[in-house]
Amino acid sequence: MDERERHIIYDAILKVTEAQKKAPELKGVPTGVEGLDDLFFVVHWKGKRPVKTPLGGIPLGCVANLTGMPDTGKSLIAEQFSIKQASLGEKVCFVTVETPAAFLSVGLEQRAKAMGIDFAQIEDNIIILDAASYTRLREDIPTLLDTLAHVFRTYKIRRTVIDSVTGLYEAKEMLARSVVRALYTFCKKWYQTALFISQKRSAHEELSAEAAGGYAVGHIVDCSMVLSKELILSARAAQLYQAKIGEIIRLFRIDGCRMCGHDTSIHLMEITEMGLVKIGEPLSQRIKSKGEQK
Repeated sequence: MDERERHIIYDAILKVTEAQKKAPELKGVPTGVEGLDDLFFVVHWKGKRPVKTPLGGIPLGCVANLTGMPDTGKSLIAEQFSIKQASLGEKVCFVTVETPAAFLSVGLEQRAKAMGIDFAQIEDNIIILDAASYTRLREDIPTLLDTLAHVFRTYKIRRTVIDSVTGLYEAKEMLARSVVRALYTFCKKWYQTALFISQKRSAHEELSAEAAGGYAVGHIVDCSMVLSKELILSARAAQLYQAKIGEIIRLFRIDGCRMCGHDTSIHLMEITEMGLVKIGEPLSQRIKSKGEQK
C-alpha cells in the first residue's frame, strides 16, 4: 500500500463556468503560410443548419505539433509563423534547439524578405532562446523552463516556437513523454500560442503524426500537422500525382485539433524558390481532375 500522505487538491476542482472564465477567446492566430489559416474553422448554427466559418489561423492558445521527415518544410513554417506574428506586433520567443542563434537570425531575415516584410521593423519582436549553443538548456528541462519564464515575463511573450522538441530528448527517448508534457503544461500556464517542431524517423509512415519518441508529442498537444514528401520514381506515381519522374511532391494534413474544427483532407504543399511554404488544393481534387480529363 502507498504510505505517502494523501490529500485532496481542491484547486483542481472547477465548475465549467469557472473554467470558461480562464479560457482564451476562440479566434485565429495567422500563421503566415498561404492556404493554411482557412483550414481551421468554427461551426455556427443558422436555424437548424450548421455553417462553417474559417478561423483565420490556428486557435489562440493552441499548442500545435508540426511533424515530418527532414526537408519537408517544418522549420520554414516555424519561421513564417514567427515573422507573421512579429509583423502584427506580437512578441515571439523562438527556442532554437538545432541551429545556433546567429544562423537562425539570417534565416528569419530571408523569410521576412520573401514575405515582403521589412525585417528591420520587426526584428526586435523576435526573442531567440539559443538552446543549440547551451547544453544545459537542452538537457535540463527545469533550467529551460525557468529561462523561458524569465523571457515570457521580461518581453511579455504570447507566441512561442520550439524547433525542435525532439532535440530535447534525443538519446533519452524514454523521457520523451515527460519532456513534452512539461513543455505543454508550461505553455498552457503562460497562455502561449505555440508551435512544437518534431522529427519523424524513416520507419514511420509518411503521413502519420508519430514523431521520434513515439506518440509522446501527438497525444499531448492540442493539434498535430503532418508534412511529408514523395519522390516520383515510377510511371504510376507520376500519373497519380500528375508529376514528372524525378520530381518531389509534398503533402500536408491536419491530423487533429481539440480546440476547433479542421479540414481533414490531404493537401498538396509547395516550397517556393523564395523558401516559403504554401498549402495547395486537396490531393483528391488533383486526382479527380486528372480522371475527368481522360
